[in-house]
Amino acid sequence: MGQRVKTIAVSGYYGFRNSGDEAVLHAIVTALRHEAREAGVEARIVVLSGAPEETSRLHGVEAVHRMRPFALLGALRRADALISGGGSLLQDVTSAKSMLYYLGVLRLARWLRVPTYIYAQGVGPIRDRGRFGPMVRAAFDACRYISVRDEESKELVASFGVAPARIDVVPDPVMGMGLALERRPASPGEEPRIGLSLRYWRDDRRELAAVAEGLAAVLRARPDVRVALLPFHLPSDKQASEETAAKLAALGVPRDRLELHPGTEHPSDMLREVAACDALIGMRLHSLIYAATAGVPPIAVSYDPKIDQFMKRLGERPVGDTETLDPAALADAVLRTLEQGKTAWNEEKRDAIETMQQDSRKPAQQIFSEMRI
Repeated sequence: MGQRVKTIAVSGYYGFRNSGDEAVLHAIVTALRHEAREAGVEARIVVLSGAPEETSRLHGVEAVHRMRPFALLGALRRADALISGGGSLLQDVTSAKSMLYYLGVLRLARWLRVPTYIYAQGVGPIRDRGRFGPMVRAAFDACRYISVRDEESKELVASFGVAPARIDVVPDPVMGMGLALERRPASPGEEPRIGLSLRYWRDDRRELAAVAEGLAAVLRARPDVRVALLPFHLPSDKQASEETAAKLAALGVPRDRLELHPGTEHPSDMLREVAACDALIGMRLHSLIYAATAGVPPIAVSYDPKIDQFMKRLGERPVGDTETLDPAALADAVLRTLEQGKTAWNEEKRDAIETMQQDSRKPAQQIFSEMRI
């Protein structure tokens, strides 16, 4: 007899050239396949994607277009389970359409009697609680297993009436990517490298100007430092990086001190870029998660509570936010981090990071356990 096969559909923000979300998918697929091997079955993974061919090529999975009803319906009909997550899917800040789409997929799965699972989601912010609260409760109450990535998400979901005892708080799946990372020791005399992950947020770009001013002060104090601008979401982050590089040049930073990275397709490639840094200044949540799991001190510029929540798990706080970032405070944080060194930072944070890496696999373990394989 052949090996048993379990078909698992995965719903999330995939196929949109966002390295962080692709890293979430990579981590989920890796964890599911690992647990499937442990259970002696084959995991057949079908991803609901905005770019199915690209998703299949990058992750070695089947994929269907998430906005084509017949393809979506067909994928769910064949599925033994639907995973919703990870990432910040259930929020109405960017658009109420996001909430309606992901809740709609969960509801369709319920109609088809497909077991549903919430996988390490960051829930919120939700502004229209009167409208969406009951919908979230109905979706979550029907799920076989629920996990969220921070206490604040758990509190929000519980406030809608979901039993707190049913909600696991687990690390972001991307923390698990560091388990397979081959660490490269620093070479003697190697120049310090600061990673920089930026995004557009304010219309006046004041946050980018503040980052540039702070980094210029760092480079005046430490002319041996190089800055690697690492765009996580293409093409917008690449444009933000180019704009910031121009600001740095205008502030007198030599061009040979700047590396403008074109971005990467596969999350593992970007993880290696981050791992080669001595510190990382990040606005993107997953740039900070990449840094932590790779043993690189993250310095956060917050635009969203999810940034604060992740840094809290590390026992850290953001250096500032997009509204009030002080260039002098940023420069001071970077210089102190470089002086401490990432080896010392790793020693301090090792236990917390290793626990988060191991716990990031818990949702996959629980899903296969609940499926009674």
